[in-house]
Amino acid sequence: MFDQVAANKRRTMLLIFVFVLVVAAAAAGVAALLSLGGVGMIVVLVIAAAVAFAACWKSDSIALAMSHAKEVSEADAPRLHNVVDGLCIAVGLEKPRIYLIEDSSPNAFATGRNPRKSAVAVTTGLLDKMDRIELEAVMAHELSHIRNYDTLVMTVAVTMVGFVALLSDLSFRFLWWGGPRHRDDRKTHSGIGVVVVVLGFVMVVFAPIAARLLQLAISRRREFLADVSGVEMTRYPPGLISALEKLKNDSTVVHSASKATAHLWIENPLATRDGEGKQVRLNRLFNTHPSIDDRIDALREL
Repeated sequence: MFDQVAANKRRTMLLIFVFVLVVAAAAAGVAALLSLGGVGMIVVLVIAAAVAFAACWKSDSIALAMSHAKEVSEADAPRLHNVVDGLCIAVGLEKPRIYLIEDSSPNAFATGRNPRKSAVAVTTGLLDKMDRIELEAVMAHELSHIRNYDTLVMTVAVTMVGFVALLSDLSFRFLWWGGPRHRDDRKTHSGIGVVVVVLGFVMVVFAPIAARLLQLAISRRREFLADVSGVEMTRYPPGLISALEKLKNDSTVVHSASKATAHLWIENPLATRDGEGKQVRLNRLFNTHPSIDDRIDALREL
């Protein structure tokens, strides 16, 4: 397991590097597609670099704000704080900030760029529906994401996937309404100009797809590892098995969740089963989580 954690940290840095490349490619594609020229290319790339920096530095605050999470004190949520305190003391982990989300659906996620700058957020539904052993198991899973440095790349993905999608959408809207009218038509229709525009179009189209695929690649293996790491904390696999079974049987969805933050949660917060809501088929196609049944089967083998 410790070898897997070490490998996970290396993959985290690699994935962040690839995300930066995708953002840069999207920015370069927009500049080429809109014929912004050398200065425009530099401006767009500087903006992309600023977004990449902000994603690493402030993405946890963005994810918490998008989820409508509110920080709670020990007086406001004594049971939750007590569980997190015990787990952090047991494994020597610095206690993260604790947030609560007013939502009846049981779910939770962790965020932060490193264990010293981390936070865990849980829904009120999780507190209502889990007993202490199950709550401890869920918190151990989330703290494992922090200890394994999963939260860095998982939270950075929230900002970068959203930025690439927004960049692509804005560029196509700009083209739809006529694009830059001051361009030199002779330059635009030259052989080199056509090639540049075509390459820009390809980058703008495929960058959001690449970003989304990277988002899907982030979560699946890390969920299995966080399950095992969480059980290593609690020394009680049945606790997490019971919690996952409750999550599986619950049909509610998290109202404050979105496609950008779906990979953060312990269970997919979006509608994936018939009758749960809209876009069920699309959410199934781009499911960021492994099957809960597969996760339970893996835990039963421990």
